[in-house]
Amino acid sequence: MKQPLEGLLVLDWTIWQQGSVCSAMLGDMGARVIKVEQRGTGDPGRWLLGAGGADTRSAPNWYFEANNRNKESIAVDLKRPEGLEIILALAEKADIFVQNFRYGVAARLGLDYASLKERNDQIIYGSATGYGPKGEEAIEPSFDHLGLARSGIMQAVGEPDMDPLGISGGIADQMGAIMLAYGIVNAVVARERFGIGQEVNSSHLGSMTFLQGLSLSMKLMAGIAMPRSFRAEAGNPLWNHYRCSDGLWIALAMLQPDRYWADFCRVIEHPELADDERFKEMGVRGVNRAECCAIIDAAFATRTRAEWLQRLKEDTGDFIYTVVNSVDDLPDDPQILANDYVVEMDHPDFGPTKMVGIPVGLSETPGSIRTAAPELGQDTELVLMDILGWDFDRITELREKEAI
Repeated sequence: MKQPLEGLLVLDWTIWQQGSVCSAMLGDMGARVIKVEQRGTGDPGRWLLGAGGADTRSAPNWYFEANNRNKESIAVDLKRPEGLEIILALAEKADIFVQNFRYGVAARLGLDYASLKERNDQIIYGSATGYGPKGEEAIEPSFDHLGLARSGIMQAVGEPDMDPLGISGGIADQMGAIMLAYGIVNAVVARERFGIGQEVNSSHLGSMTFLQGLSLSMKLMAGIAMPRSFRAEAGNPLWNHYRCSDGLWIALAMLQPDRYWADFCRVIEHPELADDERFKEMGVRGVNRAECCAIIDAAFATRTRAEWLQRLKEDTGDFIYTVVNSVDDLPDDPQILANDYVVEMDHPDFGPTKMVGIPVGLSETPGSIRTAAPELGQDTELVLMDILGWDFDRITELREKEAI
């Protein structure tokens, strides 16, 4: 089956997560991705073992695998002119070049957009940064935690009296990668339509700002950002989450609460609340929100979540609700499995291995996870012969000079 980016050659000179996930996304959609790594050391993500307490001695390196599936690896010493020449030769044939090194590193090596464009004016050059390509802080380094901090999202999660809160899982890196891949795919379309290559930039700051587009739009146009709120004082008690008797949580999302209020009161066995002057319509419920939420809290605490799910489903009220999952719950969530948001692949070293699937479905040209993350330099000789046409003698000479 055909894939959308099949036939495109990507040079992936990235480390850690933000740049690497971008190129993995391109690989998921069929591009041939060549991961360029420093000879001897490779991507430092290869050695991030045991992060978060995980034991990776008898299991795949979850961090590197997540960021580098569907790729080939070449190990090159970029400090040697022969090693650098390999990358320049590959760039002449590449469709896309992706990098996420600190500002100035690529230029010092002659691997910046201006240098590669001289050799290949059709190349699409993707750069992932912390704060964007312009401004005084364009040169500053950044990691995921700083993306969370600078973008304001630390002050958007949690309740009003809480200190700024981090978010686990490399969210800013992941979002930066998604936006860079989005930009690159747009540049691919532009090249097909207009015959031009170009540079594509994404950043932690820009990506996380866009992620909060609705709240920022409110600030820009109404003068105030969406405030954090106390769960126990939700302005709309039917847009909230509640703990059940077994300690599990259920979330409600009824944006037009008056439509559901009478039926909801019946389901939670408080039909009298439907006509209670304190709660009978949205405006007064907002005024008396703390009291209303406390009543609903007490009601949900009388039954397990499974019992509440059954009652809500079987009632004629057509309620809008779902469970509150933890990440631990996701691998077994039936909707996750039904839509292949988690899939299983045959890892060459560890056998059947579950991985995060592809979040978008294309009916005729779907993406796929075809290969696990590569070993350091495992494809060096193949790439040099297959893409550059170099013979074994030339490759042997490069090995003797420790360029590869």
